[in-house]
Amino acid sequence: MSAAAATDAAPAKGGKKLILFVVIGVVVLALAAVAAVLLLKKNNAEDDEEALDERPAATQSAKKKKAAVVPTFLPLDTFTVNLADRPAERYAQVGVTLEVESPEVVEQLKAFMPAIRSNILMLLSQKTSTELHDRAGKEQLAMEIMREAVKPLGIDLEDEASEANNGKNRKRAAVHNPILAVHFSNFIIQ
Repeated sequence: MSAAAATDAAPAKGGKKLILFVVIGVVVLALAAVAAVLLLKKNNAEDDEEALDERPAATQSAKKKKAAVVPTFLPLDTFTVNLADRPAERYAQVGVTLEVESPEVVEQLKAFMPAIRSNILMLLSQKTSTELHDRAGKEQLAMEIMREAVKPLGIDLEDEASEANNGKNRKRAAVHNPILAVHFSNFIIQ
């Protein structure tokens, strides 16, 4: 009987070993699966970064600036002017807000506000209602307001149209403009 008992005990030990190997194998496979998932995620993240790196550097830096910097706005008092329409008396009421680079620029512009408002009033009073009715006219006016707003700061943004009309084909060095955009908050022509 001792031989029969020994043969029965041997399969029991072998069964426990088999279960132990199966459990260890499952754990190893699970760890390998987790490692593979993490590796794939890392590769996808690197691919996304490489795709970003393939874009032009200027585009990347501009997007980073826009994401990191909150825009700074300087609303101006509403302008009410008589337009240059001669047969009829027409006027315009225009609300302007300047988008600038930083709060420091806002303070600098506030110091020159009387001169800036005067330049913009003179510009608006030279316009006719037909020039200001369509979108192109308003976009042109926004560019001209930008040019007039930085003149008191000593910045001369020469108008491209006037350069073409005057026959100036020479290229000028790029001038740094602290005003990023001109926005209209209201625009009434009567």
